[in-house]
Amino acid sequence: MTIAVFHHADCLAHDPGAGHPESPARLSSVLSALKTCDFADRLAFVEAPLGTRDQVLLAHTEAHLRDIEANAPTRSRIALDPDTIMSPGSLQAALRAVGAACAAVDGIVAGKHTAAFCATRPPGHHAPSNRAMGFCLFNQIAVAARHAHAQHGFERVAIVDFDVHHGNGTEAIFARDSNVLYISTHQWPFYPGTGEASRSVTEHILNLPLEAGTDGTRYRRIFEHYVIPALLAHGPEFILVSAGFDAHRDDPLANLGLTAADYRWIGEQIATVAQNSCEGRVVSVLEGGYNLEALAESCVSYLSAFVGQSAV
Repeated sequence: MTIAVFHHADCLAHDPGAGHPESPARLSSVLSALKTCDFADRLAFVEAPLGTRDQVLLAHTEAHLRDIEANAPTRSRIALDPDTIMSPGSLQAALRAVGAACAAVDGIVAGKHTAAFCATRPPGHHAPSNRAMGFCLFNQIAVAARHAHAQHGFERVAIVDFDVHHGNGTEAIFARDSNVLYISTHQWPFYPGTGEASRSVTEHILNLPLEAGTDGTRYRRIFEHYVIPALLAHGPEFILVSAGFDAHRDDPLANLGLTAADYRWIGEQIATVAQNSCEGRVVSVLEGGYNLEALAESCVSYLSAFVGQSAV
């Protein structure tokens, strides 16, 4: 069995412009590293389908989808907010990201792959149901969670979000849905200014704010003490991961101290819980990470945990 890597060239056509940190080069660096890594023969590169309107509407309002469609430029660029820019290729890229996440869930359920990684962009976890935000147009991890329930009947889904920024959009979408456990580790105080109120907002929302400078040793202790017990208590039938690699010590947009080795460790913990709880069902979706070398190395290291080989 292989690890599926869902991707599509359309995701490279989303171009927020020169100097924007969420650049096409991010995805190019990830794909290049995965195609040449030590376990490349265990990876199956799968073309991501276009997400459908019905899939987008699993997590978003009709008004939001219409706004994105209406604002999609045919030339030049348009700013939806100071950080979130659409180019002529952005809508298609965002739909590929949605399609990849849903197809990855389907492939795992069908037994085609042991795990899946969606090497797509733009990221998604800042987008609530009704607007774009923070580089994100559609929240593909939220769509995947709803898809896992609607299409495959999973009643308990867990989302682990280790991006350095709090996934405010994901939390908002599932704030009243106790069937979905949402866990976020993130730097705080930091963008977007949420995720700070308490470690546990509700029984199914677990925020773990981290102070600037938190290194891998402290991060691992927090993960072991809070994240793993919460996952085991929830007993998920499917685990989804918002895999942002911007908590790396070399990332230019944040101030945490993780390394590629820490991301392998995180992957190992998630894989172990998945084997014990849900027959290994894990789909990870690329979120942030803005130092190209650190991003590529961390993605390889993280995914190596799911094939049982060291890449560090």
